[in-house]
Amino acid sequence: MISAHFYCSLDAALPCFDLLPRIRNWHDLIFYRPDERIRYTHIEPLFGQEVTDWALIQTHWTDLLRTAISIRESRLSSVTLLRRLGNHSRKNRLYRAFRELGRAIRTITLLRYLSQPELREQITAITNRTEAFHGFADWLMFGGKLIGHNDPDYQEKVIKFNELIANCVIYSTACDITDAANQLAAEGESVDVDDLATVSPYITHTVRWFGNWIINLTPPEQAPVTRLDLESRVLFPAGPA
Repeated sequence: MISAHFYCSLDAALPCFDLLPRIRNWHDLIFYRPDERIRYTHIEPLFGQEVTDWALIQTHWTDLLRTAISIRESRLSSVTLLRRLGNHSRKNRLYRAFRELGRAIRTITLLRYLSQPELREQITAITNRTEAFHGFADWLMFGGKLIGHNDPDYQEKVIKFNELIANCVIYSTACDITDAANQLAAEGESVDVDDLATVSPYITHTVRWFGNWIINLTPPEQAPVTRLDLESRVLFPAGPA
């Protein structure tokens, strides 16, 4: 898909951003050789005969960097670029350059994914957290999960408003959890931080999905408590003397 190649290309053009998605069915993906003469001792079966076209990347490298910088500086949206590259893409030389660069970076990412167990654990943990947020936001989506318009501006507004509501609910739930933990600590009960780590702010049974949603822009009289005030003596129950 062009979007996958495109964002992988941005990963190379913008070194401050390391794109590491969860890779499903990676055994069906193609590993591209850096040179047709290169052979490997232990991982040779992973590669076919496909070779990265470095000459094409070098020819359009300036255009690739210019495009990436334009997106980073908000001068060009990714939606606009994808729409342009989607028109007769296979005849578009910039598209082919992005695709070739994406193939090279994807091969490197696949090799990292296979050789670094700690990287796989990190990717799984982070993507699980992200997917949990998206699932929570989908649950809060009023009127169904489908966006009934093809207008990109309308779609962007729906997504942003949905994420705004999700973040507000998460913040409110996190404040409630903080108050409850602080209350337990104030009463002398032991509060295990490992137990707190299992408490998720993506709680739905406390949310009145069809309740009254009122926007109140008036600042509260008292700032909400956002800091866990757990004394060290009540973090864990005291051991035997």
